[in-house]
Amino acid sequence: MYTLNGKTLRLDKAFTTEDGRQFPRNWLRLSTKADRDALGIVETPDVVTPYYDQRFYWSPENPKDHTQLVELWVGTTKQTAGSLLSQYDWYVVRQAETGKAVPQEVLDYRSAVRVVSDNREVMINGTTDTDQLFAVITGDFNGLFPWPRGPFESAPADEPVSGSDSVVTDSLIDDTIVFSGASTGASVTFSGGNDTITF
Repeated sequence: MYTLNGKTLRLDKAFTTEDGRQFPRNWLRLSTKADRDALGIVETPDVVTPYYDQRFYWSPENPKDHTQLVELWVGTTKQTAGSLLSQYDWYVVRQAETGKAVPQEVLDYRSAVRVVSDNREVMINGTTDTDQLFAVITGDFNGLFPWPRGPFESAPADEPVSGSDSVVTDSLIDDTIVFSGASTGASVTFSGGNDTITF
């Protein structure tokens, strides 16, 4: 940053001295220190504001209220857990309405989500100041409690048969088929049999 008689000079902007001399916009970039000294231009280091996470601090040395942040992050954790669980709520509803059992994979997943959520809340509530809470959250809970993957996420997605709108699958998961992106008139054929669904 450059100043002249207490006035800030901006790079790539023309300026005029108090005695009326005018200088083009590129003068500061092309000038030497001797040129600037001759005019009385002073160069001072730019003030760099240290990085700080605005979720936890008002400024680099001014943390936000720890109690309020704990409440916020516990709520965020519960919200995330609820969102993950809600994707599989329909299995529980179906069991209540029809008696059909919830797949064990879904039960295990839902249990794992609750365990992770509970443990994350314990770590959040265990902090005593904002610096500790910042370290826990930004450190991803020390890598101890990652959210689990969905029960069927590891299964490869069905791919359309090359050159047609047919989809071939070797097995079903819990008698449930999800159709997406198929065009009208496409068919689904179950290998090992002759059953075909056309829509």
